[in-house]
Amino acid sequence: MKTLLIVWHSRTGGARQMAEAARDGASAEPDVMVRLLEAEAACAADLLSADGFIFAAPENLASLSGPMKDFFDRHYYPVLGHLEGRPCATMICAGSDGSNAVRQIARIATGWRLRPIAEPIVVCTQAQTPEAILAPKTIAPAHLDRCRDLGAAFAAGLEAGIF
Repeated sequence: MKTLLIVWHSRTGGARQMAEAARDGASAEPDVMVRLLEAEAACAADLLSADGFIFAAPENLASLSGPMKDFFDRHYYPVLGHLEGRPCATMICAGSDGSNAVRQIARIATGWRLRPIAEPIVVCTQAQTPEAILAPKTIAPAHLDRCRDLGAAFAAGLEAGIF
């Protein structure tokens, strides 16, 4: 059985909804175990035991969210040299464009020698005022469908040995 690890962080719920949608899509594949872990709870052993990864996080102040960056900082060196070639995908919930958070995860994935299997999904909430930025997010069904489809395709690829 293959394992897909989805690591996420969210303060206002957007990235969490995206991660849960990916989990729901991936869970349709009976021969793939899907693990959904908050960034603060994930450890090096979780990474080492997974066959593929989806990273879901918000972009805060034009950067990857602090707890998600902390996840990568805590585990970068302990797993370096042990994840080469494993597939990964990225999902970002952003107030504007999300490109800096995507770029940060891509650089980390390159260092770990992970293999991106899809273009990053970026959902822009257009939250630009302090009130809108701090408000709980509700991700539109069409965006959640994209996340669900990514999870389903990822799990199917793992099960088929494509990834």
